[in-house]
Amino acid sequence: MRKIITLIVLIFLSISSYSQSDKELVLKSFENYKNAILTDKGIIAADFVDSRTMNYYSTILDKVKTADSLEIDAMGLIDKLTVLTMRHRVPKKNLLNFNGEDLFIYAIDNGMVGKSSVVNAELGDVITNEDFSKAEFVVNEQKTPFFFHFYHEDDVWKIDITHLFSLGTMAFKQMIEDSGESENDYIVTILELLTGEKPTENIWKPML
Repeated sequence: MRKIITLIVLIFLSISSYSQSDKELVLKSFENYKNAILTDKGIIAADFVDSRTMNYYSTILDKVKTADSLEIDAMGLIDKLTVLTMRHRVPKKNLLNFNGEDLFIYAIDNGMVGKSSVVNAELGDVITNEDFSKAEFVVNEQKTPFFFHFYHEDDVWKIDITHLFSLGTMAFKQMIEDSGESENDYIVTILELLTGEKPTENIWKPML
């Protein structure tokens, strides 16, 4: 009986240790990603984003190259903003030679991913279910009803940036509404403010 009790205790401790380890690894991955964003280190950031994120950048790159104005106008807000931003801010020769990961790294290296999205962000409670974890989004030490999503890939907990797009969309739509401008005009205004250069009509035209 004593051996059975000892075995049960050891199993319980191993499960607790594994869960705690997952939480620590998720927190560490987030800190690594956050620090990479804040210091414009795209190669490091790329190690801590998941395959969904990289697939998104590959898809966006294809749209950057081929989408015409009608297709862009029909896109969701985040997709539209991203496509037009890349056309306005990234040299054409780079875009034509990049893959999705190259585009992601370039965006980080050149400060195109908003630091404000992570500078005051921390993780709260972490819930893990096999290869998926969700971590409470805490801003300025205040808990929010939102979560960061992580997936265990290549023995690393990696963040799914695409899961945050719904939150970004809500915030951006509110900004557009407050501005009184149309969605497209507001995006053009933002691009000019960010770069000091007014976008040309070429941002609405396919590159190929």
